[in-house]
Amino acid sequence: MIETKIRKVGNSAVITLTTEMLTMLDAKEGDTLFVVRGDDGSLRVMAHDPTVAEALAAAEVVMDENRDLLQALA
Repeated sequence: MIETKIRKVGNSAVITLTTEMLTMLDAKEGDTLFVVRGDDGSLRVMAHDPTVAEALAAAEVVMDENRDLLQALA
């Protein structure tokens, strides 16, 4: 477990991600992170959101299947 503190910056509360945390997430400064709340109230921080990836893959299939219709509507 890695400990970090909540601090105030302007009107926001922020936590600092250490180099070790970024390495664990395979993330770097400027990347988008996703925070998901668990059923037990915990928060999970991810550099990749599988739900978004699944939705984008499904949308791509639908767009491929309906390419002509979507082009006509554009």
